[in-house]
Amino acid sequence: MAIDESKHVKSMLPEGKKWKLVWHDEFDGDTLDRTKWDFRLHLLQQRHETFAPDGAVLDGNSNLLLTLYEKDGHFYSPHLQTGYNYLDRPGSSFCFDSEADKPKMVWPVSEIREPKFMHKYGYYEIRCKLQNQPGWWSAFWLQSPVIGSSLNPAEAGVEVDIMENFTRDGIISHNNHWDGYGADHKSCGSGPRELEETPDGFHTFGLEWNKDGYIYYVDGKESWRTSEAVSHREQFILISTECEGYREGDEPSENLKKAVLPDYFIVDYVRVYDEV
Repeated sequence: MAIDESKHVKSMLPEGKKWKLVWHDEFDGDTLDRTKWDFRLHLLQQRHETFAPDGAVLDGNSNLLLTLYEKDGHFYSPHLQTGYNYLDRPGSSFCFDSEADKPKMVWPVSEIREPKFMHKYGYYEIRCKLQNQPGWWSAFWLQSPVIGSSLNPAEAGVEVDIMENFTRDGIISHNNHWDGYGADHKSCGSGPRELEETPDGFHTFGLEWNKDGYIYYVDGKESWRTSEAVSHREQFILISTECEGYREGDEPSENLKKAVLPDYFIVDYVRVYDEV
């Protein structure tokens, strides 16, 4: 597996180590590679209507465009993933026995799907251009398929937010979450990190994950590190965008209504390396 460096930008790999490419998408061609990516459509068992199963298009210049669009007064954008979280699977843990008309336990609660890509440890990198308009956010992150299934994040996994961007002021952050999303939820984060301008507007965000902790990089420079709550299980990748307002109700935020469309979160590549 190799990258054509005459066509694609080199990775900004952490120095002092030898790295081997194990998975990547350069977004060549004219359609999204569905052997690598699926759409996340549900959030904690519920269909999240603004997670769009479309709007992820390739521009013919090796870029993925995650598009913010409006339809009938509502806004939509794509949410891509290489695996599945059991908390997102829709369905009910009960069905009815037609003869006795009594609830009956069933398993699984819904379809179990094979992940397209899962990995543990290594270096995870995205090169991307942040969106321009207000009211929606973007992120590059790793998720465990069984986060919150126990109070041991080493075995249950950790949500690892390599990059989150909520505002249009050049500020990003790194954030980790574990022990589920209820009363036991725990988290830690870097706080705001201000981006330096680049000639083409693209930025590179990376994560070195090893058995001892996480090291975060922005444009080739270390930005933050933590050894708290390290996952030791395989996790999957997400590139996500989300419209403001819909977690609190079924209307877009006032901020989102100000957006001038079209607008895009643009991804040049996603790459995963193992330390040799």
